[in-house]
Amino acid sequence: MPDTAAPRLITHLRHVDLAVPDLAAQQAFYTGQWGLTEVATDSGLSFLAAEGSPEQYVMRLRRSADKRIDLIAFGAATPADVDTLAGRLARDGVRLVSEPGVLATPGGGYGFRFFDNEGRTVEISAEVAERTHRRIEEGESIPVRLSHVVVNSADPEGTVAFYERHLGFALSDILTHPRNGHMMWFLRCNPWHHSFAVARCPHPSLHHASFEMRGIDEYMRGTGRLLRAGVEKIWGPGRHKAGNNTFSYFLDPQGNTIEYTTELERLDEDTWHPGLHDLSDPDVADQWGTANRMDEFVAKKSFNDPDRGLFMAPPV
Repeated sequence: MPDTAAPRLITHLRHVDLAVPDLAAQQAFYTGQWGLTEVATDSGLSFLAAEGSPEQYVMRLRRSADKRIDLIAFGAATPADVDTLAGRLARDGVRLVSEPGVLATPGGGYGFRFFDNEGRTVEISAEVAERTHRRIEEGESIPVRLSHVVVNSADPEGTVAFYERHLGFALSDILTHPRNGHMMWFLRCNPWHHSFAVARCPHPSLHHASFEMRGIDEYMRGTGRLLRAGVEKIWGPGRHKAGNNTFSYFLDPQGNTIEYTTELERLDEDTWHPGLHDLSDPDVADQWGTANRMDEFVAKKSFNDPDRGLFMAPPV
């Protein structure tokens, strides 16, 4: 971690919230095909949980004319840590959306929201009640948890520096290319190789949200179920080198990229040193060699539409 980085007070990724024009289509897809469970609804809102996760929900959908990332939410250990982070961000000139206080979302808790350097809304919370969850059974091809969120950035170096300096994220690895330079930065807030990552793109938007499956068999069963259902596959199945995790990327009905994964690497943070992984080496993209070739046309599928909610906090 750089000397300028803040001490790490963030513990984990909680949920990703998306605004979508067609809420009904998204609800049907994520509950009927992707394998999430709707646990609460409100006017124009749907809260979706992963059966294996103690988080109250791992995705929130909101009906809106504008397609956007509403929120990326992270956890902290205590309300005192929430207050410390809010105070630190405010002193550093980061624009707070809300002061620390009681949250009105499922599970309650204590948290606040702010804008990152490109205008995404981020929430940090503590003492959110845990959801009663269960062990995913052998052969059950539904998500265990939300693994990571990757954002597209028009200023990836600045975005990485923001999350390192202000939130204590640590760099795990970088994907680079001989012609295009550094393309993706993997950041961690705990021993998982990454809970967050930043991709170079012409505009800020969601690159993808990734959901962890129970194991290889369940990951492949889920991949096959979506293929049989005619869901558009972007890339996979395969296994990345950075993070050593499996991947199958699909498009949801609103054009957001989502991933099934498993076996994401857990690091010894005391001894880990970030590596540069050259994307011109086929093994970096896919160690197995089973995925379709990653080219500019495949890559552009995950550029997504430009986020229309920058520096505009979601209404709820």
